[in-house]
Amino acid sequence: MAPPPHRSARRRARRGSLERPVSARLYRGTWLLVGLPMLVAAFSVSRPVPLPAPALPPTFDGGAASALASELARSYPDRRAGSSGAAGAAAWFSEQLAPYGFRTTSDVFSAEIPGRGRVRLQNVIAVAAGPSRHAIVVMAHRDNLGLGPGANDNASGTAALVELARSYANPQSTANVPRAAPANTIIFLSTDGGADGGLGAEHFATSSRYRDEVIAVLNLDSLAGRGGARVQSAADEPRSPSPALVSTVAARVLEQTGDAVLRPSALRQLIDFGFPFTLYEQGPFLARGIPALTLTTAGDRPPAAVEDDAVRLDRQRLGRAGLAAQALLGSLDSSLELARGTSSYIYLGERIVPGWAVQLVLIAMLLPFLAAVVDLFARCRRRRLPLAPAFRSYRSRLGFWLFSGGVFAVLGVLGAWPEGASRPPAPESLVAGDWRVVPVLGGAAIMTLGWFVARERLIPRREIGEEEQLAGYAAALLALALVALLVVATNPYALIFALPSLHAWIWLPNLRTRPAWVRAVVALVGLAGPALLLWSFAVRLGLGFDAPWYLLELVAVGYVSAPPVIVLLAWLAVAAQLAALSAGRYAPYPAAQERPPRGPVRAAAGRLLALVLTHRRVPEEARRALGG
Repeated sequence: MAPPPHRSARRRARRGSLERPVSARLYRGTWLLVGLPMLVAAFSVSRPVPLPAPALPPTFDGGAASALASELARSYPDRRAGSSGAAGAAAWFSEQLAPYGFRTTSDVFSAEIPGRGRVRLQNVIAVAAGPSRHAIVVMAHRDNLGLGPGANDNASGTAALVELARSYANPQSTANVPRAAPANTIIFLSTDGGADGGLGAEHFATSSRYRDEVIAVLNLDSLAGRGGARVQSAADEPRSPSPALVSTVAARVLEQTGDAVLRPSALRQLIDFGFPFTLYEQGPFLARGIPALTLTTAGDRPPAAVEDDAVRLDRQRLGRAGLAAQALLGSLDSSLELARGTSSYIYLGERIVPGWAVQLVLIAMLLPFLAAVVDLFARCRRRRLPLAPAFRSYRSRLGFWLFSGGVFAVLGVLGAWPEGASRPPAPESLVAGDWRVVPVLGGAAIMTLGWFVARERLIPRREIGEEEQLAGYAAALLALALVALLVVATNPYALIFALPSLHAWIWLPNLRTRPAWVRAVVALVGLAGPALLLWSFAVRLGLGFDAPWYLLELVAVGYVSAPPVIVLLAWLAVAAQLAALSAGRYAPYPAAQERPPRGPVRAAAGRLLALVLTHRRVPEEARRALGG
């Protein structure tokens, strides 16, 4: 006996049919393979051992450092790179070290700062020579943006640098202070351009004669804030300082302050690996394989300059941070275990997971998506679905997005975007939030013209069948798989931004008959990865709605290289095709007999001309109606 009609209508579609082309069973089963890399990652967790504490207790004088920071902030409140205040601050730093027998040298260079042009800068270097050829760098930037006195950022770090150098005074100096004999060469580096993206640190890491001898770098930044001691270890590349260095910092901070050092969460570390970025000066050193980190009391973004005066300096915090820094320097100088080189680690409290294990897990999480896509492609081939027009449709969308990227690059060459060194601009600078309306509107207009040309081959001119829609999904998802593999080839950590789209959009072919809001929700879930990156800049760095512009600025100055930008454009083309399919606006690339007699350029020009003539005709008809 046949079932009632109403029950037959509600029967679930057969697996592999046009209604259920993606195999959920295969997708779920492949997730079992992800368990093995996760097990390997779990067994790779280790706890690094800190270096031994120095034999002599630290003697850092927090009161003297606080007085020095106040003096620098009041004497030279405007220390912008290239200004007279910056030159005065450099001379002040040399004068403070002179009583201890240090002969400072100035390393003068120039750099392009967005919004200011080419500026002359100088690093000031003092060296306490040791018997070993290895060198340890202790550094702090002395400049600011000129928006405030910069007492905490970074007169406090500069003052701490002077106070640390005091303990390594030359024996022949006139200053009557206890002296530590260094086992390694200690370099006290006062950088310029630190507030403008670490220009001085970049110059030292690439051009200094000491760069091949440096085994560790300790950067001191904003040590007199209200927050607890914090370690910043993000870099310009997905790399981390050695675990021994980080664990030693944590041990010395705990000993001297009684509080555990603050570190970014595991998610924030993954974000920083997926999109390498930092506003602190350890970044250029880590990118070149030199272990480096920053000790600070600030967050991911240095403190607000307008509120950074000497009255707000926390003398107690500065003293404790200085004691921890001096103890750390003693541990590094007396140890033979710290080797030059960097890797990548995710810190989970006091334990670490090696970067290769994290990458293995991320890559394994591609397998369910790849298995489902390959199975979908095989089903389409068995059904002899027309895949070639679907791939050509994606090619047209990809061509449009590559054209848009080319427009951005050409406008940059013409000077439409702020130009500068390939360092991140300061979030408080004018260029960070100064949306250039004319170039943006001009670029948007050119992109619109390009879209009018591209859409001539993408407009639905007839009813699109289910098989053609499924072919469109298959082509887009195969392109998405290729994008994922390109992400693996460029930076496997960046999969954290791509995985949501992979595991959400794979179900869009099975949801074709569902309500529009269901498809919209799934499509939006796939945008969680890019939204996570925007959140990172908008909230963590306090950029708010200026975050998209700041990211474009990073591309314009060359801090973000071309390969990840091209991968992003390919991902946008996939998103555009899937959006057209979900909205019912998709059309496969037309065959020769389906194309209009005019080409896409002529057809787009005709449409624009007709639109202009229509708008011009309206006022004339209005005047006639009024008796004109």
